[in-house]
Amino acid sequence: MKANKSSLLILVALVLGIIVGYACNQAAPTPEAAKEIAGYFGIVTDIFLRLIKMIIAPLVFATLVSGLANIGDSKTVGRIGTKALGWFIAASLASLLIGLVFANLLQPGHALNMPLPEAGTATNLKTGALNLKDFITQVFPKSIVEAMAGNSVLQILVFSVFFGLALGNLHSQAARSLVQTMDEVVHVMLKVTDYVMRFAPLGVFAAVAAVVTTQGVGMLAVFGKLLASFYLALLVLWVVLIGAGYMVLGKEVFRLIKLVRSPMLLGFSTASSESAYPKLMEQLEKFGVQNRVTGFVLPLGYSFNLDGSMLYTGFAALFVAQAYGIPMSLGEQVTMLLVLMISSKGVAGVPRSSLVVVAAVLPMFHLPEAGLLLIMGIDHFLDMGRTATNVLGNAIATTAVAKWENAIDPVDPRLDDVDEALPVADGAVPAEATA
Repeated sequence: MKANKSSLLILVALVLGIIVGYACNQAAPTPEAAKEIAGYFGIVTDIFLRLIKMIIAPLVFATLVSGLANIGDSKTVGRIGTKALGWFIAASLASLLIGLVFANLLQPGHALNMPLPEAGTATNLKTGALNLKDFITQVFPKSIVEAMAGNSVLQILVFSVFFGLALGNLHSQAARSLVQTMDEVVHVMLKVTDYVMRFAPLGVFAAVAAVVTTQGVGMLAVFGKLLASFYLALLVLWVVLIGAGYMVLGKEVFRLIKLVRSPMLLGFSTASSESAYPKLMEQLEKFGVQNRVTGFVLPLGYSFNLDGSMLYTGFAALFVAQAYGIPMSLGEQVTMLLVLMISSKGVAGVPRSSLVVVAAVLPMFHLPEAGLLLIMGIDHFLDMGRTATNVLGNAIATTAVAKWENAIDPVDPRLDDVDEALPVADGAVPAEATA
């Protein structure tokens, strides 16, 4: 099946989800009935996301260990990691700046003139998860089994680095056999991913239908200015990211965008970065990125390089200030930008992490945390855009680092749109190019 067909099926599922969700919303006699109907759609969505989560931990572990074992050099790992983190920091700063600039220019919350909420109004967000001590300690797993059970990507990454480097520095026949076994595990996990992704259109349909059934489409008109402003800022961020990619990759960046449109659409439809991870990994291999780079940089990016989420945090914080008529000086905004820059790195695994970051930072600048209640109703639609942007940002970052490392193998572009096995390059792991 061609990749174009896969993208088309996901897009059709998205449109059908909106239509069916709207019909159910109109047919439901009460909001409670709408929630009950949405619950049935939610069963399908939960099953699909569970299948995705099922493959995340073994896929990250196998690819990272395989890649590092084939590198076998801790200095190379340090060099790749330094380049990746440098890109992540620069991209995060650019994302935050764009969010603040567009929030100031477009003033999406200016006309709301909301009264300040009562002090006890709660958002039910776990802001306690946002502190430096817990972040630093939770990076390091106390049990790899527990880390895998919880899909804690950063903890899996730490264990995999130690395991992969140790395996790469052993030169016995048994160690080489284990490396080959890990290479085959990657191949198997990508085949499992192919099977799971065949259910993607069904999962997308159910996810969108559930949200529209409960929220309706009228809410899009009510918060149209916020949505339009946010997506315009995302568009500018896309231009910046693609421009940065062009400086490193040249015209090949457009081929990369063509390849990653399917995982971006999947992430957009489900509002889940996890759902796009396996597919993104396969598309990067289609582009020619060697597995040793993808297996290391991509999991790292999922914890530290969330460009769309970074833009959202600054944008949402200023929206709350505007909605309640609370002025913020340029100095306060710059300070908030730096605080958000640091804070956002510690909550990648926290549910609704972007909202958690904003809710925790707002009180530092005397802004009502409960102001987030204004946007929680449409947060899913905002999350769709920032998730797709996260996928794009990580695709470009991984490919840029691979380019700097001379770790992009020549591949036949004619294989971009077909499900055929890619040629095996030295140090790379064979995988099937799935739609």
